[in-house]
Amino acid sequence: MITSARITPADMLSLAFLLVDRHGVKALGYADLAVGEMEEAGDAERADAWRALKSVVEDALAGRLERDMDVTLH
Repeated sequence: MITSARITPADMLSLAFLLVDRHGVKALGYADLAVGEMEEAGDAERADAWRALKSVVEDALAGRLERDMDVTLH
């Protein structure tokens, strides 16, 4: 049986910091690239997920988030 998995806010925060740790500010460009690729493929849901991740990456880079904090996505 296949079930749909959803990413949690904590997962999003972990992914954002993983990208930041590995790529620094280049993580924003990678997220933009992923958004564009998903849009070209006609996958609006995944494009939106990458947009959300990019926003969390931006907040992490700006120091508005800490990797061990509780986060709520809006």
